[in-house]
Amino acid sequence: MWLSPCVLPAMVLAAGLGTRLRPLTERLAKPLVPVGDRPALAHVLDRLRAAGAPRLVVNVHHHAAQLRAFATSHPDLAVSEETALLGTAGGVAHARALLGPGDALLWNADILADLDVRALVAAHRAAATLVVQPLAAGQGSVGLDGRGRVVRLRRERFADEVSGGEFLGIYVVSEALRARMPQPGGMVEDVLVPALARGEAVDAFFFDGPWHDIGTLAAYLAANLAWLAAREAGAWVAVGAEVAPGVALEESIVGEGARVEGSGVVRGCVVWPGARAVAPLQGAVVTPDGVVPAT
Repeated sequence: MWLSPCVLPAMVLAAGLGTRLRPLTERLAKPLVPVGDRPALAHVLDRLRAAGAPRLVVNVHHHAAQLRAFATSHPDLAVSEETALLGTAGGVAHARALLGPGDALLWNADILADLDVRALVAAHRAAATLVVQPLAAGQGSVGLDGRGRVVRLRRERFADEVSGGEFLGIYVVSEALRARMPQPGGMVEDVLVPALARGEAVDAFFFDGPWHDIGTLAAYLAANLAWLAAREAGAWVAVGAEVAPGVALEESIVGEGARVEGSGVVRGCVVWPGARAVAPLQGAVVTPDGVVPAT
């Protein structure tokens, strides 16, 4: 079935502190940590562009200067800067003028998913439509009725559920719901839960494809290894990187300008651009500041 291009503005929520991903986020904003050949944020933007999103907005706070610099090479990306953290709902409210009127597609910057964005937009008919990985009843962050509508969100239950699911942090919200977003405020506790309590419809868009939440070190490393596996590559070395002759790379990524020295196997590692790693090494992220074990 042919699907029309995405006609909704899209906002990537990228202002958080990235505390679970420390110490990586002490050096870089979480949306800018490299996954494969480019920053995580670039992967999300590429998917939104491919779907035809007419406007792209990113909100920034932590390491705001880094994200503003990133945006200079992406002229279609508008930046909504928050001098104080406003929360997920507050950030969207703050970016109202940049997003423009109408419904909007929202995407948490630490989520990577092979999602059909156009299908999500085409399915949207409710106050909000959440992308949900289906699970058994009682499992995950949401509960659903037989029509695929959300009846449980976190600990709040509004009707009997027949299945559960994990909310991925990708969703479409209506213009009416956007108009009620507080500043500051959280999307779940201050917007979606009250909407459900009022009897408004919040639908699930089921997604059972690959996705990654790069919020922790282990999950971040797994996302990089999945990027390699999707390309059926045992390793990837960027242009300008150097790997010593005595080093064997296995399931590892070496960024631009990085060096891998020593002798032996480097397995399951991500070496950031400009970093120096010494073999043998396993299960680690190497930044210019040093080695960070991922397990």
